[in-house]
Amino acid sequence: MNSFFTGIRETIVPPAGARHGPLPPLLLGLTVVTGLVDAFSYLVLGHVFVANMTGNVVFLGFALVGAPGFSIGASAVALVSFWLGALVGGKVGVRVGEHRGRHLTVAASAQVALVAVSVLLAALSPHPVTWGFRYPLIVALAVAMGIQNATARKLAVPDLTTTVLTLTITGIAADSTVAGGRGSSTGRRVISVASMLAGAIVGAVFVLHVSVVLPLVIALVVLVAVAGGAHVLGRGEATWVRP
Repeated sequence: MNSFFTGIRETIVPPAGARHGPLPPLLLGLTVVTGLVDAFSYLVLGHVFVANMTGNVVFLGFALVGAPGFSIGASAVALVSFWLGALVGGKVGVRVGEHRGRHLTVAASAQVALVAVSVLLAALSPHPVTWGFRYPLIVALAVAMGIQNATARKLAVPDLTTTVLTLTITGIAADSTVAGGRGSSTGRRVISVASMLAGAIVGAVFVLHVSVVLPLVIALVVLVAVAGGAHVLGRGEATWVRP
């Protein structure tokens, strides 16, 4: 039990000299962003995700056989846009990936620009959202999340992928002491799942009861904080900045 809470604490507030420095809490911030933007996309833009591409592949399958409420166009556009974002994220990693602080700063700054555009589009759009705003919003958000996913993959902080939780949830069970494992990463995995859940809850509450724009505004604020934090904390040549 002590290792569980230690894992949570050291993920939120890494100890001095930790191998990944301040990256874990910054990536938790990006995990919250995932919950926020997917809540917005699913509830406002129809049955489509901008971060969870596994869901979009399934939705595309539903749409192809004529299941009501699903769109071939929306799912396909999200998949292609995410792929383009991942391509951009990969190129960023090649150019500045030798310094992980700079890498996260550049990637999160690109996301800031794309989510800022999304906030503007969502604010100008009628509600329900028309197709003329729906597809630009899907493109901007999916590209942003593709960049994020490629960046998290390159940074390679264990159990903090920011968008994909299937293996994280599997690890909680499969590596637990009940299953005969060591359970040493359970705390980090649980806080990762909780971060996305929190983002989804907050996003859904605002979409359903306050304003559809607010989840994107909150995501924008978090991304600005992540980009700024990575820039400030990544100055110099601390051990954690090296891949």
